[in-house]
Amino acid sequence: MTDTFSEVKLFQVKPDKIDEFEELIKIIAKEQNKQQGSLHINYMKRFYTMDGLIKEGLAPRKLTKVVKCVKYYSYWEFDDKENYGKATRWFFDEYAKIVTKLLIMPFDMNCGDTIY
Repeated sequence: MTDTFSEVKLFQVKPDKIDEFEELIKIIAKEQNKQQGSLHINYMKRFYTMDGLIKEGLAPRKLTKVVKCVKYYSYWEFDDKENYGKATRWFFDEYAKIVTKLLIMPFDMNCGDTIY
């Protein structure tokens, strides 16, 4: 596949809102996959760290406590940027306010052409 368009979002979730956020993104992801031109959507919870383990080739170490927030990332890929624009508008209309209430700060969005 070539000439696709992708977006990465960073969500910094309040520690007391983790369960609520995870339940919500299960619902949102199903609807995101149904958007016109959506190729796939993935979410990742950042709960591991490398802590210098790369040199030894060891597995990442699980984080043991939440300090300020738990970080989640989404990766959403589209067939073209026009469909991405429509889907982004849908996301903001349907879910941005609900999601933002669970975060310590507004989510960060980055988008651009996909490189394979």
